[in-house]
Amino acid sequence: MNTPRRFLPATSLLKAFEVTARTGTITIAARELSLTQSAVSRQIMALEAQLGAKLFVRERQTLRLTVAGEAYAREIRDALQKIAAASLNLRANPFGGTLNLATLPTFGARWLMPKLPAFLEQHPGIMINLLTRISRFDFQQEPFDAAIHFGLPDWPDCQSQLICEEHVVPVCSPTLFAQNALSNAESVRAAPLLHLTTRPDAWELWFAFHGVPADKVHGMLFDQFSMLTQAAIAGLGVALLPEFLIARELKSGELVKVASKKASTDGAYHLIWPSDRSAYKPLLAFKDWIVAMSKSDPLLSKQKPSHIGEKRLPRR
Repeated sequence: MNTPRRFLPATSLLKAFEVTARTGTITIAARELSLTQSAVSRQIMALEAQLGAKLFVRERQTLRLTVAGEAYAREIRDALQKIAAASLNLRANPFGGTLNLATLPTFGARWLMPKLPAFLEQHPGIMINLLTRISRFDFQQEPFDAAIHFGLPDWPDCQSQLICEEHVVPVCSPTLFAQNALSNAESVRAAPLLHLTTRPDAWELWFAFHGVPADKVHGMLFDQFSMLTQAAIAGLGVALLPEFLIARELKSGELVKVASKKASTDGAYHLIWPSDRSAYKPLLAFKDWIVAMSKSDPLLSKQKPSHIGEKRLPRR
């Protein structure tokens, strides 16, 4: 599309407007932009002239955004952030092939990060930028090409690829295990329990499938698996954790399984991406690679858990 020039103001004009709108004063904007106050004023007036609309109401020594100016400032701020991110990506990898990936913190640190060197060795022209996100977001508002998400793959206007299912086991420190004589679900019910805020009903469901009353289940709350794991190691309580994320602690003996058999949640780890990125080659390469890695990982076995037969531990 050949956009008329009048609808494409110079970046310098847009930047002067955005900073002034954000700070609410030309004086601070001029300082941030390393310009004189008169230069910033001229840029804003030039932008208003080009757009044919007033962006600020000038009241004595103060500026106030008009209704149109407020809406325009939000759009321009997002656009400038996207331009900055694109420029940063290009500078980091001038040969192209950058994949901006959102990942869950513990999954990224524990499972993905140790395996990434293999991907980069196989695809030397691709650079991966990783940022953590623990909840859903709008791809239109965030500079990501894809995200690793746990739950159901029902993001709007997106496609998905299953990475792996999740098997959870109750674990605690060896000392707590011995002190509480933990051997079955009833004994676990009497022990201090640790909870993840994003899965508030996990313990209730686990007890329900074992036929143990799950009312009045209390305990400390944590917002990330990493903190939950450390709390369990410290002996603060029993935690319900994905086995593949705590393999190191189980092997070292820092954590022990309270029950040797696993339960599966109905959620799973998925790679999610917006439909308009489906043909992006770095994303396609990463999708094929991460699926192959999950299939070759013995800790991510697709076998069904046995201690509850054909039942699965649901995630509401």
